[in-house]
Amino acid sequence: MAHTFEDLVPLERAAEEARTRLASSDADPAAARQAWIEAAAFQRAAVTEHAEAEGAVRYEVEMAAKKAVRHASWDPAE
Repeated sequence: MAHTFEDLVPLERAAEEARTRLASSDADPAAARQAWIEAAAFQRAAVTEHAEAEGAVRYEVEMAAKKAVRHASWDPAE
């Protein structure tokens, strides 16, 4: 079953949080890097699956998910 756009936003958020932990001086670098790689890979796969299912441009889907995470007031219907 293809991911919905609403599924992509928490996946993007998780990948971004993992990246932030990697940048943190308190994090174990190897574990934080692996967590980020895994979260980002899962997010990219979900974006690709969604874009293919919807006949959308993958890049545009990914940028919309990033925008939704970075700008909480953004409405995907706009």
